[in-house]
Amino acid sequence: MRVIKDLTDKNLDIISKKLIEGDVVAIPTETVYGLAANALNPSAVSKIFKIKGRPSDNPLIVHISGLDMIKKFAIDVPDIAYKLAEKFWPGPLTIILKKSNIVPDITTGGLGSVALRAPAHESALKIIRSTNLGLAAPSANISGKPSPTTASHCQKDLGSKIDIIVDGGPCNFGIESTVVSLLDKTPCLLRPGVITQDQIKKITGKLEISKNILEKYTSEETLISPGMKYKHYAPDAEVILIKSNLNNFINYINKIQDKNCAVLIFKGEEKNINKPYFILGSKDDFISQSQNLFRILREIDETDFKKIYVRCPEISGVGLAVYNRLIRAANFNIINIDD
Repeated sequence: MRVIKDLTDKNLDIISKKLIEGDVVAIPTETVYGLAANALNPSAVSKIFKIKGRPSDNPLIVHISGLDMIKKFAIDVPDIAYKLAEKFWPGPLTIILKKSNIVPDITTGGLGSVALRAPAHESALKIIRSTNLGLAAPSANISGKPSPTTASHCQKDLGSKIDIIVDGGPCNFGIESTVVSLLDKTPCLLRPGVITQDQIKKITGKLEISKNILEKYTSEETLISPGMKYKHYAPDAEVILIKSNLNNFINYINKIQDKNCAVLIFKGEEKNINKPYFILGSKDDFISQSQNLFRILREIDETDFKKIYVRCPEISGVGLAVYNRLIRAANFNIINIDD
């Protein structure tokens, strides 16, 4: 396995050849590292599922270079899709549209829709443009575990399973993209991210919010976006999310008689806690929380802690995205001690 830090012309040719020939490569994006393969090559895409241990009904996001590639992968594209792309691409917004016939079922989980985004990372865009491919690229980790935000995370998870990891440094945002569906008349937010629902509504006017963002997936829903159905982002330790004010949280935690537990809290709250702790970030700085979240969950895996009690973030703006990842990491194990 080779880690490439400098995207020289020679290295870019090596990476592009791998992808064109149907291999997989771990690449950086501004959200998390992705395990990339030619989205139109069923054999290549199948390698992603095998390497990750990813369920086959979990659709993949196709990474493209920009607006000019949309019609290659999607049909009946509404004007609002271009308005969103013009505003937020390249960037952490995924748009779900009706797929074109050239997109294989394995890439879309057998659905008639396709998820598209243009990443805002220089290395990712160079690779896409060099190959002239759409790259299916879910997070470059073992399915269900915390997403990778550095090349070393990819290396630890995937090791000898892949030949090349492109090291583009730490990811700017640290959580996956916002996902919005344009399959129906009214756009629908399926997964929150650093592009917030308020930002999207300024473009779309109306915006429905999927109940799955805050609730468990039910068989009544159609799985059209990654991150909707399965337990995700989880460390080996049991994650327990605590909804409460600070005083109640401190009292609750300090009464716990368990040497194998730790807490995940906000900056400045540690002085009254009698347990080992990790700092998610400042309580009102949601971007710092998103940048730190998966890194901290991975750090927890390096410890012997069996339980992690997490102080609930604000459920607004980017905080909604952080909360969405935490409830899935906790498999909806939530305690409200203010009631």
